[in-house]
Amino acid sequence: MNTLIVLLQAVDGASIAKAAIAIGASIVVIAAALGIGRIGETALKSIARQPEASGDIRTNMIVSAALIEGVAFFALILCIIALFN
Repeated sequence: MNTLIVLLQAVDGASIAKAAIAIGASIVVIAAALGIGRIGETALKSIARQPEASGDIRTNMIVSAALIEGVAFFALILCIIALFN
């Protein structure tokens, strides 16, 4: 327990905050990539089952991917703002 206190006193709060922001940004990027990959996977499976609905499925896939990408971009901007404040 004492060594933990010594380590926390040796490291300033700014570096811990920057590490936390980097971890948060990496989680955002990984989650967005997994979400968009999942959308692509299910869209391809749906098109394979119903080829006549491929236009609608593709449109919905692009809209969903754009929404996920927008949320991920917003979260990354918040991380960048937190980094410089």
